[in-house]
Amino acid sequence: MSRKLDTRAVGLDAGLKFVHWLTGAENLHYGLWDGLEVTAGNLRAAQDAYTERLFSHLPPGRLRILDIGGGAGETAARLLALGHEVEIVVPSALMAERCRANAPGARVHLCRFEDLRGGGGFDLCLFSESFQYVPLEKGLSGALAQLTGHGEILIADCFRSPAFRGVGQRAIAGGGHPIGAFREELARQPLELLADEDITASVAPSIDLEQGFFNVLGHALDRFDQELARARPKSRWLLQRTLRLLLSERRRVRLRQRLYEQSRNSEVFIRYNEYRILRLRRLPG
Repeated sequence: MSRKLDTRAVGLDAGLKFVHWLTGAENLHYGLWDGLEVTAGNLRAAQDAYTERLFSHLPPGRLRILDIGGGAGETAARLLALGHEVEIVVPSALMAERCRANAPGARVHLCRFEDLRGGGGFDLCLFSESFQYVPLEKGLSGALAQLTGHGEILIADCFRSPAFRGVGQRAIAGGGHPIGAFREELARQPLELLADEDITASVAPSIDLEQGFFNVLGHALDRFDQELARARPKSRWLLQRTLRLLLSERRRVRLRQRLYEQSRNSEVFIRYNEYRILRLRRLPG
């Protein structure tokens, strides 16, 4: 029986390799671009600025932290260096392997957050660009179940703004839960909001940088296609047929959008998204 092509895993692996080559770190987070020119050479500095801003919201003291959706372990490694105790939850075997390599002092759970069993007793549950991948009704309640009585939740992630309603099936840069639905869920939980920082405009240039890279890649592929059509038309036909078999029409449309258009940009991102850092604390009692 044929198995579905896991293009997400392939893309994630390739993305990690590329970012590591470019910056020296395996960090796929947005950058914080305040005062920085939006160039590939400044990506590492922008990502470091993002991490510093995120860490400025950490509660004081030495913490036991559950890093939910911990990526390749870069954030966990920095938390460990600060003296915190860290456990990581990741649903990908590839990411779990990278977490163990980059943050060897952290315990790694290979599962989805909503499937995590046992544990508990954490001072902080951290969602750094991972909250959007957890079902909304299970994110906050699941984190509460992992906290100590005085524990906190720190979320740094993208949410869809009210303007996103009615967009339909068009691919729009950004993502996440609707911010209104999130606030309704928050009101149902025994949590108080300690901080709510909107950094949408500061992270949005990351979209322009990403789109610029894909446009360069698209130009190279277009030139290759032109040369292949001239010199090897049969090979070009076979390659196109193979791509049609491997990728659905929807995926091909979105790939063309990524490679050849500029519809994914910071202006569109700001219009349809809110990127927020939210610090929440369990209510007493």
